[in-house]
Amino acid sequence: MLRTNLSTRPFYNERAVHAVAAFLALVLLALTAWQIARVVRLSREKTDLNAVIRKDKAEADAKTREAAQTRRGLDQRELAIVATAAKEANQLIEQRTFSWTELFNQLEATLPEDVMLLAVRPEFTDGETRVNLEILGRGGDVIDTFWDRLEKTAAFHDIQWSGLNVTEEGLHRIQMKAVYQQTPPPSARPAGVSK
Repeated sequence: MLRTNLSTRPFYNERAVHAVAAFLALVLLALTAWQIARVVRLSREKTDLNAVIRKDKAEADAKTREAAQTRRGLDQRELAIVATAAKEANQLIEQRTFSWTELFNQLEATLPEDVMLLAVRPEFTDGETRVNLEILGRGGDVIDTFWDRLEKTAAFHDIQWSGLNVTEEGLHRIQMKAVYQQTPPPSARPAGVSK
């Protein structure tokens, strides 16, 4: 008869180990299920977005074809005639709204005594008003004074002169051209220049 203990392993509480392993397996299973659900949801969203993209692209292509067909159907001569008529109409509107009184008030406020205004011709192009002036002055210094006063009004800018002629009486005759802005801001008007 043997009297030795054949059990060489110590006794462990295996239930706690099995419970922790089961809990970890459940957590792992829950994480896996959540990830699978997320992948499926994102895959559906991607499919839906791709369908929307294809639909938008097809619509954009159809609109591009429609625009090209419309452009081919336009008569370029008629289009040019309409564009010219619209430009002429805009120029007529600009001429109609042009204030001669305001222009002459500006010129009168800046004109020195020894300078005479011989001609004033406004031109209306591309939304810009250019004023052609022909002046006669007793000398270059009074014309320079007039020029300086015009620039200080802020109603006239980009002033250029051409065609300087000296008459037999010694008077200087000059053509000036300036861009004219009808109503300068009140802060830009010098004192003494009326609106």
